[in-house]
Amino acid sequence: MPRENQDNIPNTPAAMAPPTAAAAAKQPLPVAKGPDGQSVLRRLQSELMALMMCGDPGISAFPEGDNIFCWKGTITGGKDTVYEGMVYKLSLSFPNDYPFKPPKVKFENVCFHPNVDLNGGICLDILQDKWSSAYDVRTILLSIQSLLGEPNNESPLNPQAAALWNNQEEFRKIVEKTYKPA
Repeated sequence: MPRENQDNIPNTPAAMAPPTAAAAAKQPLPVAKGPDGQSVLRRLQSELMALMMCGDPGISAFPEGDNIFCWKGTITGGKDTVYEGMVYKLSLSFPNDYPFKPPKVKFENVCFHPNVDLNGGICLDILQDKWSSAYDVRTILLSIQSLLGEPNNESPLNPQAAALWNNQEEFRKIVEKTYKPA
């Protein structure tokens, strides 16, 4: 039977076999049309595998239960920062049109920081107006981890934390007082 006819028959071995990696890489991914959008699903599965294989210290994230659109992440405070040794939990919620729109990311435990509000909201340009579909979960987690030690005091969500940032001794006291492991 010619190849073009096999494509129209759903139960042939050729129709049921998964595409090779090379063939899959060459095919454009369709845009997700809803929560079951295959391109978003494939992208998130790919990012999960990449994140598990990367071995970056101090970051991790996994889907919450069976919902690939809701993840729980962790970051540890960077070495030689006031956050060193602290572990912060994050929630990541991916929209149906991810990666064309950024996920919603927030801290689950209290994080006293100039760019984090009292509800865990994060002011980070790559999660807002500087978002690119080239970014992934790894990039997001590394950026937030970096933000902990290098805040943007020009755009604070927590003015008290921004005002105290230059006095690292006092800042550290408040961080230690408000930190509660999740």
